[in-house]
Amino acid sequence: MNHTEDLTRYVANFVDELSKSGLTDVVISPGSRSTPLAMTFAEHPAIKEWVIVDERSAAFFGLGLAKQTNRPVALVCSSGTAAANYFPAIVEAHQSRVPLIALTADRPHELRDVGAPQAIDQIKLYGDYVKDFHEMALPEATSGMLAYARTKAARAVNQAISGNPGPIHLNFPFREPLVPDFTVEHLWGEPIRTPYTSWYEGKKRLPEELVHHLAAKLSLHARGVIVCGPQVDDDFAEAVTLFAEAFGLPVLADPLSQVRTGHHSKRNIIEGYDAFLRNEEIRRALKPDFIIRFGAMPVSKAYMSYVKENQDVNQYVVESHDGYREPVGNSTEFIIADPIMLCSDLVEVGSINSAQNSAWLDKWQEMNKITTTHVTEATDAVITEGDAVKQLLQVIPDKSSLYVGNSMAIRDVDTFLLASDKRLNLLANRGANGIDGMVSSGVGAAASGEPVTLLLGDLSFYHDMNGLLAAKHYQLNITILLVNNNGGGIFSFLPQAAQEKHFEALFGTPVDIEFQKAIEMYGGSYHAPRSSSELAVALRTSYSEQGLSVVEVRTERKQNLDWHRRLWKTIEADILKRVIACD
Repeated sequence: MNHTEDLTRYVANFVDELSKSGLTDVVISPGSRSTPLAMTFAEHPAIKEWVIVDERSAAFFGLGLAKQTNRPVALVCSSGTAAANYFPAIVEAHQSRVPLIALTADRPHELRDVGAPQAIDQIKLYGDYVKDFHEMALPEATSGMLAYARTKAARAVNQAISGNPGPIHLNFPFREPLVPDFTVEHLWGEPIRTPYTSWYEGKKRLPEELVHHLAAKLSLHARGVIVCGPQVDDDFAEAVTLFAEAFGLPVLADPLSQVRTGHHSKRNIIEGYDAFLRNEEIRRALKPDFIIRFGAMPVSKAYMSYVKENQDVNQYVVESHDGYREPVGNSTEFIIADPIMLCSDLVEVGSINSAQNSAWLDKWQEMNKITTTHVTEATDAVITEGDAVKQLLQVIPDKSSLYVGNSMAIRDVDTFLLASDKRLNLLANRGANGIDGMVSSGVGAAASGEPVTLLLGDLSFYHDMNGLLAAKHYQLNITILLVNNNGGGIFSFLPQAAQEKHFEALFGTPVDIEFQKAIEMYGGSYHAPRSSSELAVALRTSYSEQGLSVVEVRTERKQNLDWHRRLWKTIEADILKRVIACD
């Protein structure tokens, strides 16, 4: 065999094995050294290729698609800084447990560290932010090397999805010539074959004696709290709400927990906790005997304060697989078990039935009712940021996804996403909590073909405007609600806001951009409602449009700060008067 045939068969067997192992999508950024991978992926009949010029945008696009589908997505790029541009998305994938497979092309070994162009050290480029790294061998087409290529492909998919999902990095050194020959016989290997290597993984379940032990410990105390942080399992909501009702416990449901919306019972759901736990006196009145948390740490800083002030209470954190997610540093009992099975097993073996526990749950529910009453009150004709989110949550279609940006966007969703039978899939990049790559992530989620709405602020939008190119190129349907307060609105809520001399230059950072022109440049439709009623109409119109549709709401940072503070103070005062004073 000659070099080209070796190259072709080696890469084709690798790509085909990815497909047989379940990979359906690859995001490719153009480059010369990655030609063998790019062309072979494009040639494979069972893999959909997405071509995105900017590697940074491409990686976040893949991240959004993987989040939406819960399947691994491959990334292909050339050598040098192209691979380095994947780093922010790789970090996010690691932190938020998203399966990505980064396939970086590289110079062969003789062209490394000798001053060759577009050559950097790509060995373990992403450090500990990937679950595994492997430097692939130079292409050969012997039976042993084709088996090696298939084994590495199958292993990469398995490693990306097994245990806690996450990114994998494979580095491919290629010598020239780089163009494969797809006329070779039996390009993809045997026509009918199962995956070369398969893995079977079961769910972890606590032994019966440990379930009884845990149930007995919980039953000793009446004032318990269940906390549901960000997680992605749609079936979890039913199990955890049955557990809560059997034990008579409130469920503090983060907006990304997938527990606030859906057809399960909402009787014990407390969605307004972020508003009323801001008050120290209310937090003292709600001191628990134990906290049991499922999923990652909630978004709410008020909840963080609640946990920090209750370091003496028993805390349990449930993880499906090994992991340490306890940023406060409290003494914690980690339970490594499937959350759904654990909830079901606890319901089977024990419950709490006491008047004291009923009073505990009633108190949480009364505070939550007061909060939701104030949150749902009509606002002024001028659109506030909170009102924009409220309007969105009212009109967003059933059975759709809401991808939420960081900073104020996710915090407003935390405040205004009330328990509902509407079936929404909530997504966000809360691993590293960055504002970078948000447009690309939302557009990537829309590439699944499911309805997607992206909610974000103007700095996040500006930071990743080139992510709009994929929506234009592939005519992807996505609605973007752009809340434009001309800068970093969240900093107005932080102590830095008191430093007037440097605040605007260092934190407010207004960009003063007319986004309409950029949106139209990318072929999108643009709406600029000026009142709440106009906003509702604009959002409904956007859902009937094809392709990219952006609804921009202009707000004022100082007005937004004052509006939020008035709302929180009103809620606190009402609860202190009607609940705490009556204890």
